[in-house]
Amino acid sequence: MLQEQCLWDITAPLIDTYSQMNSDTQATVCIIGGGYTGLSAAIHLAEKGVKVVLLESKAVGSGGSGKSVGLVNAGTWARPDDLNVALGEEAGERLTEALGQAPSLVFDLIERYNIDAQATRAGNIHMAHNAMGELDVDIRYEQLSRRGADVEILTGSKCHEYCGSTSINKALLDRRAGTLNPLAYTRGLAKVATDLGVTIYEHSAVESLQKVEGYWYARTAKARVRSERVIIATNAYTEGEWTEIAKTFYLVYYYQIASEPLSGEVADRILPYGTGAWDTRLALSSFRRDDDGRLLLGTVGGTQLKPKSFYQSWANTVQKSYYPDLPAFKWQYEWCGSFGFTQDHIFRVMEPDEGLLTATAYNGRGITTGTMMGKCFAEYIMTGNRNAIPIPFKTLEESKVSFGGLKSGFTELGLTLYHAGQFLKIIR
Repeated sequence: MLQEQCLWDITAPLIDTYSQMNSDTQATVCIIGGGYTGLSAAIHLAEKGVKVVLLESKAVGSGGSGKSVGLVNAGTWARPDDLNVALGEEAGERLTEALGQAPSLVFDLIERYNIDAQATRAGNIHMAHNAMGELDVDIRYEQLSRRGADVEILTGSKCHEYCGSTSINKALLDRRAGTLNPLAYTRGLAKVATDLGVTIYEHSAVESLQKVEGYWYARTAKARVRSERVIIATNAYTEGEWTEIAKTFYLVYYYQIASEPLSGEVADRILPYGTGAWDTRLALSSFRRDDDGRLLLGTVGGTQLKPKSFYQSWANTVQKSYYPDLPAFKWQYEWCGSFGFTQDHIFRVMEPDEGLLTATAYNGRGITTGTMMGKCFAEYIMTGNRNAIPIPFKTLEESKVSFGGLKSGFTELGLTLYHAGQFLKIIR
């Protein structure tokens, strides 16, 4: 029976829970948000002996960090040359290089601290679903290979072998990438942070953030943290009236569905090398297997105001499109999360006030971008060198998205129509 529950809640190793903050405390750095960015920053600061307190409004990994697909991808959605146009050649190349190394940062953290993240470093595949998609794959290959990235164009029988589908005739294999269990990774980062001396409080939502006589005070319902620096690492799950950073992106939702564990010669042909994958559709589809052999399908779009059968019909259509020789799957789990989105697909880094840092709008690349930015924030705090941040700072006003709620709504409407067109066979 299909359950509305995130698969990662079932398959991630359990860790100790953290108490609610009930009394005032002090730290050198207060971090708000227990996801990839906040936990990475906490670890890299604690490694240098910095006293860190981290406040999480719910439970560690309860936001997007515990609900993502688990693709450890390099780069942004934007092509490298497009980054150069948007940021300038020097800044664009710097960001491309930094994000190209970000998967290694993730996997090195996992190895160094022995995190049980169910990680596989086999690369990921960008699958061209039509002729326009094939052109996009060719362009990305040219731009990435020109910069020395370990990428390969797959065609013909080799492409069919890697994808497990004869419906795809060209794909881009990025060997820098891989997959993991995102909630297991997040929980593992939290354990590492606490082992290094970081104090984590759960169910401790920040209700106000004020600067008084050179110190920052983050107040929760029951207590407050006094600190010299604050990192706001809440991104798409920013809540409350105490900050305006939620205005720097608009929300896009992401749906996922997981099959029962699959086995047998035909089923094991799907992504046989442990890669993750996503296609070039306007409303992309993502594909991966988990450690138990389940097939996970995902796509952009939310579940509100849709019948329960909507995405099941979509998933069955996608399955038949890519794996027509397989029997209908028995779907086991479905869930939905959200991420911050910008029109140019480039995230924002801001320093709204002295001692206050934030990054938003990872555009679906949170695992690598968030882990990298946490490390970069730590380096910036320790050295004061702005070059530790691989993207130019923006002001809060520059970063604000006009009519974010309307953009989110219109995006959702467009995605709904697109998916309906897919299972009505109007859109291929």
